[in-house]
Amino acid sequence: MTAFLIAEVKVTDDAWVPDYAARVHDIAAKHGGRYLSRSGNIDTLEGQPTDETLIALIQFPDRASAHAFANDPEYAPFGKARQDGSVSHFRVIDDTDLAGAIPYLPKP
Repeated sequence: MTAFLIAEVKVTDDAWVPDYAARVHDIAAKHGGRYLSRSGNIDTLEGQPTDETLIALIQFPDRASAHAFANDPEYAPFGKARQDGSVSHFRVIDDTDLAGAIPYLPKP
């Protein structure tokens, strides 16, 4: 079942960004990951705006692949650099419809 990693990042020290941006997409691809977006163009349509600098959306074949990417030893130094130079949240969701009302999405 398709899974999406949502990375919400507030950069506090951008020293890590160039190397991360140049290399991490290849590590994600090794696990079947494909960036759908990595953007700082964030509009809040509802609720209080948050202070993320960027949000990335990465599609994986399944949850296990997203977890394998995040736990890959090759990714570890990049993840540590990101954690040290930002406030970040990584979340994984799948493509199910919790309410079961959208016909083209799988039901949980």
